[in-house]
Amino acid sequence: MEFKHYSVMLKETVDGLNVKENGIYVDCTLGGAGHSTEILKRLKGTGRLIGIDQDADALEAAKERLKDFDNVTYVHSNFENIKEILKNEGIEKVDGILADLGVSSYQFDTPERGFSYRFDAPLDMRMNKESEISAYEIVNEYSEDKLFKVIRDYGEEKFAKNIAKHICMRRSEAPIKTTFELNEIIKAAIPAKMREKGGHPSKRTFQAIRIECNRELEVLENTLDDMIECLNDGGRLCIITFHSLEDRAVKNNFKTNENPCICPPSFPVCTCGRKPKGKIITRKPITASEEELEENSRSQSAKLRIFEKISE
Repeated sequence: MEFKHYSVMLKETVDGLNVKENGIYVDCTLGGAGHSTEILKRLKGTGRLIGIDQDADALEAAKERLKDFDNVTYVHSNFENIKEILKNEGIEKVDGILADLGVSSYQFDTPERGFSYRFDAPLDMRMNKESEISAYEIVNEYSEDKLFKVIRDYGEEKFAKNIAKHICMRRSEAPIKTTFELNEIIKAAIPAKMREKGGHPSKRTFQAIRIECNRELEVLENTLDDMIECLNDGGRLCIITFHSLEDRAVKNNFKTNENPCICPPSFPVCTCGRKPKGKIITRKPITASEEELEENSRSQSAKLRIFEKISE
């Protein structure tokens, strides 16, 4: 299947990077290379792009799409390793970093990847197919309490406790192997009246298991400071999120890096010595235009936040 991924808020994101012709930029989630293509069009001379993706299929597709550009370095890794990746490339600082945190259309629409409740497929959901833990292990090996917390915290699912209970009851008879099996279990755990509201009954639980499987929130929260640290003075970080948990993490991190002072409000002057790392460019997140929403409904929940590094 062809690797397809609609590049959400393409112009807004690349404009937000303030691309310099001779700058160095990092696309942390290379995917279908839509954003990267636009960045590369704006680079000249010594301008360079580092493209990172943990999905080997995405990297191969990006290499094909970007074959006319000779200033791209491809890295099969998770962006949590950004410092090490740049060090290996002999790069100290970069002029811009982009992370589009959405699951690609390719990943959702390829049944055997197991990301979607729309297809009957093995429980997988790994963005990096070399990872040891898949959705199968989470569903069949996590304790009931741990499952409950994953579904509650990462899916914000009000019926998390009952869903976890039903999963454990079913797997005691035989392992749960497919997305459709899990679908039926979730459906049975949610009252019929509630199933009629708020979209597909499996949406939140599948999201939660996927986030746990790929450590998505953990990676994001642990790496935002590193990303800012890797920027040159005036360099920008653009993050596109697709659910409230991610957006909250980015929003809070940007606020802390803009105003890190921990002195009590009663202090006349700052004594903690913590200095701002930069400034927030987007006081409110940028969202997709009406035109884009008509073209791609998956842009509905996307939010773009931008931070600019300043010298300490």
